[in-house]
Amino acid sequence: MNKKEIVEDFLGKSYLVSPCFLESFDENNNFIDDFNNRIKEKEKIVVLNKDLLFLLKNKAGFFETNWFEFEKSRTNLEKGRDNKIYGTFLKLLFGEVPVLDVEKEKVIPKLEEEYSSVIVKNFLEEENKKREVDSFVNYFRTRYDAMKKILMNRAELQNVVSINRIINKKDRDTVALIGLINDKRTTKNGNIILNIEDKTGSINMIVNKTRESLFKLAKDLVLDEILGVVGFNGEGIIFVTDLFLPDVPRDKEIKKINEDIYLGFISDIHVGGKNFLEKEFLKFIDWLNGKCENKEHAAVSSKVKYLFVLGDLVDGVGVYPGQEKNLAILDVKEQYNKLAYYFSLIKEDIKIIVCPGNHDALRLSVPQPILDKDLASEMHKLNNVILVTNPACVNVLSSENFPGFDVLMYHGNSFHYYIDNVDSLRLGNARDYPTLVSKFLLQRRHLAPTHSSTLYLPNETEDHLIIDKIPDIFACGEMHRSDIGNYNNIILINSSCWQSKTDYEEKVGTNPDPGKFIVLNLRNREVNIFKFYE
Repeated sequence: MNKKEIVEDFLGKSYLVSPCFLESFDENNNFIDDFNNRIKEKEKIVVLNKDLLFLLKNKAGFFETNWFEFEKSRTNLEKGRDNKIYGTFLKLLFGEVPVLDVEKEKVIPKLEEEYSSVIVKNFLEEENKKREVDSFVNYFRTRYDAMKKILMNRAELQNVVSINRIINKKDRDTVALIGLINDKRTTKNGNIILNIEDKTGSINMIVNKTRESLFKLAKDLVLDEILGVVGFNGEGIIFVTDLFLPDVPRDKEIKKINEDIYLGFISDIHVGGKNFLEKEFLKFIDWLNGKCENKEHAAVSSKVKYLFVLGDLVDGVGVYPGQEKNLAILDVKEQYNKLAYYFSLIKEDIKIIVCPGNHDALRLSVPQPILDKDLASEMHKLNNVILVTNPACVNVLSSENFPGFDVLMYHGNSFHYYIDNVDSLRLGNARDYPTLVSKFLLQRRHLAPTHSSTLYLPNETEDHLIIDKIPDIFACGEMHRSDIGNYNNIILINSSCWQSKTDYEEKVGTNPDPGKFIVLNLRNREVNIFKFYE
């Protein structure tokens, strides 16, 4: 096809074609057919440019995002108003900001500062294919390479060596290595032995109980996490003198804005279950809409501009044996229709960002895709609802002079495993204080470092559960408890539920904390909790 035919083909599909798109478009290899197949669901895209083309050609999965804002930011870039919002989009989509080589139109900028609405990086799996043993091997190799880059930023690990070179050493030299924990056990003397492996081999290392702080850290290490080790070599074993987790930097920038804008957080609504607190949830919606007698509350509710919903939106069907006796709505599609009705009552100037959870009608393995277009069709129709994956990275309020706030959304699918298997979390009562688990995962820079901690599909090119971009806010749900915290200037939020205590929770001793709404003021980073259930 020549350029004229390409333009006519895309115009017939209601797409405008930019000159830079045509320059980059590959007329060979039948890519135009593949392009049409991949873009047919992206009806919100209007203008095709070279950055969009690059994304379609080189990414295994196509990121769902707010395409209206994407194109608006590109327009502002070309008019000389702003290049930072578009740059933020490209950084989220590509991992870096390409050189922006556009001719700028000379336009007098508006007096008021323009904020972007919502920029989303979803985490999607590649196309369906059969997984073999090699798929898991390659997945862990990909994770190892990514984590090694993070750990190599530490001065103590600049001179790491591979394990096969250490094994051949005879001298008792000080060595540094980066490896994955393959095994962990405690000796009769109470010391901890770790078996660490990298791409070249494995080696045992011992953490002596007399090194109290080091031993305390080693007790909380879990299988399959990747860490840095410094110690001295001695006949096939390393005596550990220091351990380094990937962790997040301590000097994370503290972001604020100069006006009162609030982010709200809820989770685990469980619409359709007999324990769903409908009366309280409607009271909460009225509060959001400004229908509250307390003037101070009304002042806050009027400034809530974003509502983050962190999974388990409905109670689901067939999630566990005998669930039907606990359901008020037996059809999962009707559950989502009811959920959409509730969200339709919320005023439209509030952006509602929604990720799924393990009770939603999707695969259990993470990353979970956005809600299904058939089962949750009414949710897809709501103009102010943005559906994202679990997990997802969401940026709000970026502007020409401000990078915006990055919110890492994760339902918390792996939380129970770590509470049950990590001493400090179990003894620290992390079921009631779940931000302890959030901190634990940030230190590992991974949402599920242990192979068996949650279901997942191995991606051989990218581990979507790595926390590569440091968030300003890490928001989770799952535990049915409201909890807030702070770690290295990252705000930790675990949202409450909208379900009264179930028989299962009574049986296992879980103490839900329902009907609470967490709001974060972006001007001063203050967090408040409003109660709607007594």
